[in-house]
Amino acid sequence: MRRKTRIPPAPLPQREGVDPVRVRLPADGAWPTVRDHLVERLSAGPGVIDAMLRDGRIVGADGVPVAPDAPNAPGAFVWFHRDLPPEVPVPFALDVVHRDEHIVVVDKPHFLATMPRGGHVTQTALARLRTDLGIPALSAAHRLDRLTAGLLLFTVRPDERGAYQTLFRDRRVHKEYEAIAPHDPEVPLPRTVRSHIVKERGVLAAYEVEGAEPNSESRVELVEVRGGLGRYRLTPHTGRTHQLRVHMNALGLPILGDPLYPVVTGPVAPDDFRRPLQLLARVLEFTDPVTGHPHRFVSGRTLAAWSV
Repeated sequence: MRRKTRIPPAPLPQREGVDPVRVRLPADGAWPTVRDHLVERLSAGPGVIDAMLRDGRIVGADGVPVAPDAPNAPGAFVWFHRDLPPEVPVPFALDVVHRDEHIVVVDKPHFLATMPRGGHVTQTALARLRTDLGIPALSAAHRLDRLTAGLLLFTVRPDERGAYQTLFRDRRVHKEYEAIAPHDPEVPLPRTVRSHIVKERGVLAAYEVEGAEPNSESRVELVEVRGGLGRYRLTPHTGRTHQLRVHMNALGLPILGDPLYPVVTGPVAPDDFRRPLQLLARVLEFTDPVTGHPHRFVSGRTLAAWSV
């Protein structure tokens, strides 16, 4: 059986709550120097890797800067920090609703991504919390879409993260969402929606495949009606990307403020926070896999389309 490679600890500290980038040098040794491999692999632009090596910004496992002419060391690791583009601050509070030695539960605002990805790196819940709480090892046990507000669970200890992730994988977490969407008395509710959802990499919107075996299931209930709008309770039994948004749209009840369903709209300026998606992760309930304690958390947020 092939032995798993042990990854040494990062020799560089986090920067603004963001881990350094780790690169493993290829085992075949086809590149004569570390520099040659990084230039080809990272596609960082002319002169970028040379400048980073010259400035001592790429280091080995011992924390010593890699020399510009260092020979390739097959299987070794190097680390560096990316130059991060400026990000527009998300001007909403990230509220901690529970914290103990094992987990942190927060009430995430709209427009804040869960974890660093793409153009959202420091303006993410994970990076903010690592900095604000002083917990460098903090990790997300699951995620919410950037446009969705509500409850998020983070783990404090790396060796316990898997136990909490398994709760979500095995569907042992009860989640309830709240959404504001048009009300249509012709749509019979409550009902359970099942379909086969496909989300392709690089394509913004997911889609349903008619006739295919269902891989998603959501319970949709109408809670209240006001002025042509409905307040809905959504209970997902699976966790496909954009599942609730896709299912509400399939019912002819697209969630207010959704830039993808039913129609993909044009890009919004990064400082435009005027139209939040009216979707909120309201309830998170589970039995703690480490302590055995039952937890039930309820978001304190309200959806603007209903409260105004």
